[in-house]
Amino acid sequence: MVKTTLKIEGMMCGMCETHINETIRKAVPGASKVKSSHTKGESSFVSEKEPDEAKLKEAVANTGYTLLSVSFKPYEKKLFGLF
Repeated sequence: MVKTTLKIEGMMCGMCETHINETIRKAVPGASKVKSSHTKGESSFVSEKEPDEAKLKEAVANTGYTLLSVSFKPYEKKLFGLF
């Protein structure tokens, strides 16, 4: 599993966040834990493998926003109560 974080320019409100979330879900089948923050200017999601960066950039550009950067890191589920 991979957590992908996108830095996005142009989100101004909650509707912008929703628009980006829908765009990510369409561009990356199987994406989960999709969330965006217009105040931070970023979106993140979890997927089985690293998504195609060019496809993400194109999908975000088609919505009118600008994808500034993409970063990936391994995602591990947090297990509570297990030490």
